[in-house]
Amino acid sequence: MEKSFEELDCCATPLGELVLRRRKIPMLENEIVYEIILNAEFLMSSLFHAVEDALAHLGLAAVLAPNPETLDVVVGGLGLGYTAAAAQMNDRLSSLLIIDFLEPVIRWHQQGLAPLGAGLSSDPRTRFVEGDFFAMAADPQKGFDAANPGRKFHAVLLDIDHTPQHWLHPRHASFYAVEGLRRLRQQLHPGGVFAMWSDAAPDAAFRVRLEEVFTTVQAHIVTFPNPIRGGESSGTVYVAVCPVL
Repeated sequence: MEKSFEELDCCATPLGELVLRRRKIPMLENEIVYEIILNAEFLMSSLFHAVEDALAHLGLAAVLAPNPETLDVVVGGLGLGYTAAAAQMNDRLSSLLIIDFLEPVIRWHQQGLAPLGAGLSSDPRTRFVEGDFFAMAADPQKGFDAANPGRKFHAVLLDIDHTPQHWLHPRHASFYAVEGLRRLRQQLHPGGVFAMWSDAAPDAAFRVRLEEVFTTVQAHIVTFPNPIRGGESSGTVYVAVCPVL
């Protein structure tokens, strides 16, 4: 019989205490929900993933690179795997690197503790990378793929910090500056896309910085029903496209 509440794992990490838990929600007819919590703050819930799905769908649809039949993609931030799983649904996907700083998050998927873990782990196009996305983004000569230094990608999909102004760690701040975005752009093919999830309304100042680096920038507001609070909630997906040479 399924337990009404179960802590599947709890461990110390460089960012603080990390917990994966599974629970039933009585007000939703005992729907089973998975949650990731860092330092007593919610990072991800399987109950809400519409914006994470949209990050992959909107980001990959915007790619203008000259080889549209194959897409090499980076996902920064694994979470419960919804963005990566949505990217796997794209028929053009050729390779997917999923980068996460926290080893337990990757392990949860590889061991099947996370609900989408089996599908992500078994896809031959997909590879997990334990590492610091922001350090990789800041070093185009090495880049995201240690086996292929300087490799370029068609899309980078980012879902790590809460917003461009609300970071999990202060060292992430430089990424959201113009120079940080320029370093990321060097790792994209012409016509490639940088797309990012944010748990807030569009940030006008961040959009201006994106427009200094990329040719086309859109901020999509994605709404979804919130059965806990009632009504709708929303998030933002930024989609920035590199110039096509």
